[in-house]
Amino acid sequence: MSRQRRSVPKIKPIEDLKIMHPHAAGLDIGAREIWACVPSASTAENVRAFGTFTIDLQALADWLVACGVDTVALESTGVYWIPVFDLLEARGLKVYLVNSWHLKHVPGRKSDVLDCQWIQQLHSLGLLRASFRPDAEMITLRSYLRHRATLIEHRAPHILHMQKALQQMNLQLPLVLSDIMGETGQKIIRAIVAGERDPLKLAQFRSPNCKSSKDEIVKALTGTWLPEHLFALKQSLELVDFYTRQLAECDAELDRQFAAVKPRWESPAELPALPKAKAGSRSKNGPTYNARSELFRITGVDLVAIKGISASLAQTIITEVGTDMSRFPTEKHFCSWRGLSPHHEISGGKILRNRTLPTDNRAGQAFRQAAACVMRSDSVFGAFYRRKKTQLGPMQALVATAHKIARAVYHLLKYKTPYQDSGAEAYEQKYQERELAHLRKKAAKLGYTLAATEV
Repeated sequence: MSRQRRSVPKIKPIEDLKIMHPHAAGLDIGAREIWACVPSASTAENVRAFGTFTIDLQALADWLVACGVDTVALESTGVYWIPVFDLLEARGLKVYLVNSWHLKHVPGRKSDVLDCQWIQQLHSLGLLRASFRPDAEMITLRSYLRHRATLIEHRAPHILHMQKALQQMNLQLPLVLSDIMGETGQKIIRAIVAGERDPLKLAQFRSPNCKSSKDEIVKALTGTWLPEHLFALKQSLELVDFYTRQLAECDAELDRQFAAVKPRWESPAELPALPKAKAGSRSKNGPTYNARSELFRITGVDLVAIKGISASLAQTIITEVGTDMSRFPTEKHFCSWRGLSPHHEISGGKILRNRTLPTDNRAGQAFRQAAACVMRSDSVFGAFYRRKKTQLGPMQALVATAHKIARAVYHLLKYKTPYQDSGAEAYEQKYQERELAHLRKKAAKLGYTLAATEV
């Protein structure tokens, strides 16, 4: 039997590297100084050092404009690049924010060449790709939302300190209450801080919706009232209240910022109704303003209609990815940038490893949180997760479901179509139809006919 020969791919000649950006500059940004390099033909001294004060940045911009530079590449170093980026962009220069990983993996770097010279050379040859940044309005909202997330992160440890203080006094309040920050827990803790020690009187603050009885709460509140732990409880409560007030101020400012954003698309007159939520399902960390209606007004689509995406997650996604999906050619590019697509390591035509790369992309984290919310839901994504879980395991199934939700978001933002969930039953039916079609095709290929049997 003759051995089949592999088809030889058509060989194309490699073009020589051409100057893509003849008037390009490169910047090496540090905490105390900035090194800039412009093309040699622009000036006799093509490398200069500048300070990081505002007056120095303005002098840098003046020098770049005087040298005829129209595009600048700079490395994303911490947060030092942000003032430089904003000032140069305001002066009309096209700024490329470059991932440092791309610079390190381009061979040919010499030890006696400054970083700014290396960046300028690579950028002039078109070897550097600009990192994604949403528009200015989304960046403003994103900064507020990231600060809001930081406030929530800073408040959380003080709630744990309150639980620790209660535990050290053997007040087992967390055992009888699902959340000490709920209505019953807050009334009891504030009464304790105010000086009340009688368990019977403290149990009177029990809410009618509390599942634990008064007798159980009385047993839980019988303990040792040590002054050092009461002091820690008091200060932790004050810190929680402080961060709660800060969150309220941040939400008020976010409400004003959302109202100032102009609509990107003509939205329908009314916001579509959502299915009735389960009682008590509202998140305590959710926004106090109507984020869903604001996002609907800006984008023209309702992302909250997608199962698993709350108003809080929707605003995180929009401010991180923007509203212009033309920046991403396909949904594959969109999901890959969020760290939701597998990375193939191929050698000799064989896939050595297939995994998603580690990333701290906030939009990717939001999609993963949305996927975690639909594990048991009666939706398309819930059915998809459960099927993938049996095939790949829970971790891979979670990423695959997040990938599917991200594709739905991309489709909504790009084509401005309302989302409609067909449900888990319709998904399972379509899956069975695909499986039957595959089995019929396989049986026909082997010379058999697939026939159903009566049960």
